[in-house]
Amino acid sequence: MTAADIPLTLPERELLRRSTLFRHLDDDELAALTEVLEWFVLPGGATLFEAGETSDALYVLRSGSLGAFRRRGDSDVEECIGLIAAGESVGELGLIVDQPRSATVRALRDSELLRLSRTAFNELVQRQPTAMLEAARVAVERLVRRRSGDLTSSPRTLAVLPHDAGVDARAFAYALERVLGAYGSCRVLEAGHAAGQTSAWFAAQEAAFRFVIYLADAEASDWRELCVRQADALLLLADAASPPSPWQERACQNAQQALFRPRHLVLRHGRGEVLAGSGAAWLAAAPGARLHHWCRPDDVERIARLIAGRSLGLVLSGGGARGFAHIGVIRALREAGIRIDAVGGTSIGAIIAAGVAAGWSDEEMIDKYRRAFVAGRPLSDYTFPFVAMTSGRRVSELLRQAFGERHIEDLALPFFAVSANLTSGDAVTHRSGPLWYWLRASSAIPGVLPPVFHDGQVLVDGAVINNLPTDVMRDESVGDVIGVDIGADDVLHARVEEFASPQSWRLLLDQFGRPARPGVVSILLRAGMVNSKAANADRRAKASLLLAPPVTGVGLLDWAAYERAIELGYQYALREIGGPKDALADDTPLL
Repeated sequence: MTAADIPLTLPERELLRRSTLFRHLDDDELAALTEVLEWFVLPGGATLFEAGETSDALYVLRSGSLGAFRRRGDSDVEECIGLIAAGESVGELGLIVDQPRSATVRALRDSELLRLSRTAFNELVQRQPTAMLEAARVAVERLVRRRSGDLTSSPRTLAVLPHDAGVDARAFAYALERVLGAYGSCRVLEAGHAAGQTSAWFAAQEAAFRFVIYLADAEASDWRELCVRQADALLLLADAASPPSPWQERACQNAQQALFRPRHLVLRHGRGEVLAGSGAAWLAAAPGARLHHWCRPDDVERIARLIAGRSLGLVLSGGGARGFAHIGVIRALREAGIRIDAVGGTSIGAIIAAGVAAGWSDEEMIDKYRRAFVAGRPLSDYTFPFVAMTSGRRVSELLRQAFGERHIEDLALPFFAVSANLTSGDAVTHRSGPLWYWLRASSAIPGVLPPVFHDGQVLVDGAVINNLPTDVMRDESVGDVIGVDIGADDVLHARVEEFASPQSWRLLLDQFGRPARPGVVSILLRAGMVNSKAANADRRAKASLLLAPPVTGVGLLDWAAYERAIELGYQYALREIGGPKDALADDTPLL
């Protein structure tokens, strides 16, 4: 069956006209193209082609959704490296370079496709050389976005699946519709709208609107099943205070059964703040889903930005006391109206990011971190250096005082911290569990603080392997990433030239006056960060915006420079991103 046998309604013809590959064709060429395009249906879960197969055609997705998958290293684990939405093409790269398929493409839901064979493509190129240029451009753009960590398309059809009647799914769906409307046309479809409609009607709705929200019933029904089948992403809605239990659909229970479609767990909190313990409890009922807390109207906006690929992730690097500059940068971002949707970091960066994820105001951050790191003297509990120079009890106590017993899952914003696993030699990303505990692991400077020993593994400061984890944030499928790098460049200097080990009395004299040599703690801290410097250039490149406050005058252990570091970060960020005019002109102290 060819495309000519299909009654092309206006939306479908417009789909071909809007396609990047064919938008330059005139009416005659478009008519000729429809004669050679082959139409077929690919059921959800079915494979379009496998990696390594011969590239014998390209495809235009007429309706539905496709995912591109590639095996991770030598393992059998597949990861999704791209999404293909209706109106987009796939497979053109193989035709251009005459190489086997580079990835496996599979239908994420029931899909209709138009197939253009290699022979027909070559004939089209002979008549219209621009077709080759357009195909090459599409392929290159897709490669660039994939290498930057971006999926090639964001979900366009969403199923809102209430766990039970106790949560107002209708209010959420229409609030989502209002926010998504800022990024493209959007429509909510309820059961009453769809009664007696054909699959062609649903395809027309999805062609006419940038986003379609399928609002399911609370109880099992044919309509609810249809919502799941039609969705590119599943939004699992529940009341945080209700007893957790799995959703009725198998597709909601794990990624494999959902055909690798994104699953978002949205917990409604009626009291305006996150209910302690609810995040981990509900994630157990939907393992692997991405967790969101819905406490206030702006939380719906954040979820919408994530879905539309317009969210913003903030990544903060390690760097000892220089990390206080992060507080000033965050203040400037907030004053500029930049909304932070997800945060993460390493070492001191993870600790500062946790305050953002907890919803602390600028004043709360300044006060809490001053008490913990200036008045608290975190590295004052020196001990016999069998494992480290300090016992680590002081740091643990201060982190527990600052963050309490809350878990990462109960933070208002998505959050991660990075530590280094000395047992395996890998970086470890912490997205769940006791917040203070994993912050302690992320900041365990080798030789200064004892490692965290967990399940037979030895965990230390994440800066040893990954001091600016923008790559981790990119894996979260956010839209843009701001990276703040206050790495330890040019912080260790010696004012003495030595060709042999110094005598003890010279080292003792160094304790008085201006030291000629860096101290042991500074050396250990700097040594723990050097290993990740080589990979930092690539991680810097993964940031949409890289901020590097000039804090070289602040030492890695210069806790007394707290206010100065904050001010340096604040003024630098104002210059880089802009801010209130009076703040830039005002000479009065900001702290």
